[in-house]
Amino acid sequence: MGRFIFKLPDIGEGIAEAEIVAFHVKPGDRVEEDSAVADMMTDKATVEMESPVAGTVLEVAGEVGDVIAIGSMLVVIETEGEGSAGDDHAPVESAPAPKADPAVQRIEVENPDAADADRAIAKAAAVPPPETKPEPTRPAAKREVAHAPKTSNAKVLATPAVRARATDLGIDLSEVRPGEEGRIRHADLDAFISYSGASGHAPAGRTRADETVKVIGLRRRIAENMAAAKRNIPHFTYVEECDVTDLERLREQLNSARGGADSSRPKLTMLPLLIAAICKTVPQFPMINARFDDEAGVVTRHGAVHLGMATQTDGGLMVPVIRDAQAKNLWQLAAEIRRLADAARDGSAKSNEMSGSTLTITSLGPLGGVATTPVINRPEVAIIGPNRIVERPMFVPDGMGGERVEKRKLMNISISCDHRVVDGWDAASFVQAVKKLIETPALLLVN
Repeated sequence: MGRFIFKLPDIGEGIAEAEIVAFHVKPGDRVEEDSAVADMMTDKATVEMESPVAGTVLEVAGEVGDVIAIGSMLVVIETEGEGSAGDDHAPVESAPAPKADPAVQRIEVENPDAADADRAIAKAAAVPPPETKPEPTRPAAKREVAHAPKTSNAKVLATPAVRARATDLGIDLSEVRPGEEGRIRHADLDAFISYSGASGHAPAGRTRADETVKVIGLRRRIAENMAAAKRNIPHFTYVEECDVTDLERLREQLNSARGGADSSRPKLTMLPLLIAAICKTVPQFPMINARFDDEAGVVTRHGAVHLGMATQTDGGLMVPVIRDAQAKNLWQLAAEIRRLADAARDGSAKSNEMSGSTLTITSLGPLGGVATTPVINRPEVAIIGPNRIVERPMFVPDGMGGERVEKRKLMNISISCDHRVVDGWDAASFVQAVKKLIETPALLLVN
């Protein structure tokens, strides 16, 4: 019998260390050659490590969440035949660097400090049952295996936050009617509570147990990027109210006109219209569509609008990028929004689809609130946040020199900017120009 020390290989140029985000084996498990042993996250990607030999796992390096250096021991495997048995420090053949498999290397970001250009984690693989159970040489890292809930809630689409809220409220998600995309959101829970007469509170006497969650992997990257953005960027936020009554009417008319040759066009939401207004306004305000390299002291004002789209996934917030958004029409934008959002949520997004944004938009849809103060997606210098549409009475011209009260649809638009690059006047002027297009939507269709 021999001992093979599998050391963490060089998994990318300039990478000195990597974080353990998942172990697929534990001491005592049998592994085959090329079978998965661990997932490692670097600043560039999440990569699956494969065993170069077959044998029995004797030892693993630390626990999930630990960061180890390139060249350090990752797994010790007992192999059959002659080897370096009994010599824990015997030199071993270096394991080959892993190949960049699209199914494993989910996300590669252009800048590791980008606030929401986060990384997706490779899915844990099934592990064959152990044949032997030798005594481990050190405490074994616990392997967590996710099991789907046995309730009907597992059959519906909902984010962890929505599921947690439904649990707190004692609501069975299978009884809640989902939105247009088949996914249950907080607004759908609110509607269920309103129409079903539910109290909106957890059952009396029910207490949720304390839960300790280790901040690792994608969640850790999000935390680090958010902290870096707030630490390095002097934010300021400007909010303006827009009347979107006519824009909503235009959207409904365009959707109702779909048919015949246009039947393949996707249904328009408000987001493509807002993106079109932003892209049409950006050329007048080049300081908004920019990236700031604060170490080099250089601001790059981009001609094309590569629009980051903050997307909530089960793993956390991710930012897929709509390339050349300024060159796409409304239906192309709608199709790209849906495609990228689905790719981000199911983990199929490619590396180049998750990096290189020059400006970001973040929308919570019907959950948007009155106003938001979004955090900038570093190294960008601005992020735009449309908020929830509400109906309120307003004074409008009556066409005879007077005014009348009318029910109108209103929406606030928030913009956070890097005050080192963007002045308050520039941000306010940009939003006012966007507002003009939104409130006069015919201008959106003029070249």
